[in-house]
Amino acid sequence: MVAMDTTRSQNAHATLMSLEAAAISARGGFACTFSTADEYETALITERRAQGRYDQPRSNRPVVIFVACALVLAGTVLLLS
Repeated sequence: MVAMDTTRSQNAHATLMSLEAAAISARGGFACTFSTADEYETALITERRAQGRYDQPRSNRPVVIFVACALVLAGTVLLLS
């Protein structure tokens, strides 16, 4: 009978410990690690930059447009002279 009570007590203690661990884990999910919205936004932008989301793809479009405009201007000057 004493062994049975000890086993039951150990099971109850293990169950209680498991429930406490689950409660702590659940509470941790609601906690915010940032004290202000600015901190959160700074961390978010830093993380996204590290992932490469804000890198601008390099294109030659401005150079091509400049050369085209220069050629049109030169052609216009040659035609009107």
